[in-house]
Amino acid sequence: MRFVKLGNSGATVSAVGLGCMTFGDPHRGNHGWTLREPQAQPILRRAVDLGINFFDTANVYSAGDSERVLGGTVLKYAKREEVVIATKVHGEMASGPNGWGLSRKHILWQVDESLKRLGTDYIDLYQVHRWDATTPLEETLETLDGLVRSGKVRYLGASTMYAWQFARALTLQRAHGWSPFITMQAHYNLVYREEEREMFPLCEATGIGVLAYSPLARGRLARGWDEVTRRQEQDELGHSLYEGSEEANGAVADAVRSVALRHGVPRAQVALAWVLTHPTVSAPVFGASAVGHLDDAVAALDLRLTPEDLYELERNYTPRAVAGF
Repeated sequence: MRFVKLGNSGATVSAVGLGCMTFGDPHRGNHGWTLREPQAQPILRRAVDLGINFFDTANVYSAGDSERVLGGTVLKYAKREEVVIATKVHGEMASGPNGWGLSRKHILWQVDESLKRLGTDYIDLYQVHRWDATTPLEETLETLDGLVRSGKVRYLGASTMYAWQFARALTLQRAHGWSPFITMQAHYNLVYREEEREMFPLCEATGIGVLAYSPLARGRLARGWDEVTRRQEQDELGHSLYEGSEEANGAVADAVRSVALRHGVPRAQVALAWVLTHPTVSAPVFGASAVGHLDDAVAALDLRLTPEDLYELERNYTPRAVAGF
């Protein structure tokens, strides 16, 4: 395993992180394709055995059950100080106007709920899952700073917002001496590269580490673009993220297949290796529904793509509207 720093912090994580949206009760929340705890256990155990120490989830995944499965399983196989656990806050966790968002009320409620579900005394990386235009930014940032000072949270991260919004937050944190965001979790893969325009240059200039989510385009780059899985059939967000550019997406997927054949490796290794070539990316965060997916992810760390490979993989990309916000 190769290890990297989270942005310009001292925290050290495996160069690939395991995203845990895949784990949880399929009857809770809106992810009907998730794996219950008995099916998740061998995957999490294999992750620890391979040296993966970075695990990312969110309070909204399976309505909190993903956090419960992660904490209840991974801490059976690793000591708490050996793993870096990340979760998120923003999404709806209860009906009513205070059941979601980044208000002081919601954050202080949800951080305690996440700690209970994870079965731990602290969260290593606490991330705002989306931007909340209904709450004063100062209120959100001061509340997050208080969590770091209290010891409930070690580091702060953000996800899925416009670069100008992130720049404003970073500026306010610096001006007030509040604990800063050290990471940006951004949607990034071979068929969605819009973050290269503004967000990545901002992160590079400020020392923010990028955590690339959906590096396999929700599994689509690991197979033929027209092949449909059970998850894909039920994944409404996935449809909205990648619809409308079928010809270009298919051409990119064909290039992944061609490069994979040339190297004699599975397609997932090529798609992940490409994400890892970007110097601003600290670690891609990938999902796994089988033990073999973990082996492919770790093997991607040793795959060296040639300039010819990179040209073939990138040449069919078509710019598209910002998605996922």
